[in-house]
Amino acid sequence: MDCARTTTRDPEAWLDNAPEYSQAMARQVRGWIQRWEPDLSESIKWNMICFSGRKLVCAISACKKHLGVSFFRGVELREMTGTDLFVGGEESTSIQTLRVTDPAQLKPTQLRRLVQAAVALDADESIRPPPPKKKAEWPMPEALAKALKKNKPAAANFEAFKKTYQREYKVWVSTAKQPETIQKRVDETVRALAKGLKWIERKKG
Repeated sequence: MDCARTTTRDPEAWLDNAPEYSQAMARQVRGWIQRWEPDLSESIKWNMICFSGRKLVCAISACKKHLGVSFFRGVELREMTGTDLFVGGEESTSIQTLRVTDPAQLKPTQLRRLVQAAVALDADESIRPPPPKKKAEWPMPEALAKALKKNKPAAANFEAFKKTYQREYKVWVSTAKQPETIQKRVDETVRALAKGLKWIERKKG
């Protein structure tokens, strides 16, 4: 992750620590949101400046190569407004994000409409967020499947893991591009699984 990371809970200090590339854009967007929707409260969560009404509405993340403006009910906003400003997030069931790499991409009129629509959606208690969709199971990488067939303890521990922990290994292996990287990750995965370690624990032992 190339975004601002700080333990501060003060938005001003957060901005002071933001990467130079996105700092000015973050200040600009924060100022707009404060002016457009002064009743929203501010807080620092997940290394972002978050704006809340009844619940979380939107957030700013300042990164080394872009500015992120996220909407916590973005999927609904996309459907309601027909906006094409969001980048990626097709698998998300709620959050959608604007990824800004150039100040010229900041369109205050369009952004204001989105923020105001998000605030209205948050304020309307009759419109409840849709239930979260169950994620489709991540496919098993062929290289990992073959390796697990050769190592029964690793395969048994893998099968005993919750789907979430299995997914972490499958995603990690399948997102490698080069054959040598794939094999390196498969070998590391099998060694860790043989010891009963989750993906986040794989460096232990």
